Amino acid sequence: MPAQIVFRRLAKREMDESIAWYENQRARLGLELAVEINRTLQNISQSPKQFPLTRGEVRRALVRRFPYGVHYVIENDLVLAVFHVKRSPTLLEDR
Repeated sequence: MPAQIVFRRLAKREMDESIAWYENQRARLGLELAVEINRTLQNISQSPKQFPLTRGEVRRALVRRFPYGVHYVIENDLVLAVFHVKRSPTLLEDR
């Protein structure tokens, strides 16, 4: 049975801002990003250990078609971040 995924407030806000940014670039592009993020979250939920560890217990699942990664820890099924892959992973250290 897939696990329930929980977002940190900051991770949810980052995701929402990214979706809004893409929507402002082109109609429905934000929706396409949201669909791909949801697919990634379903994959994490169904098999959380399939994605590689990136730092300590933090794992990263890449979002298809978009340059974003979902950073999460399996314990508590907690999403720490949804952000652009060009951003520094050191931003996760305080999360």
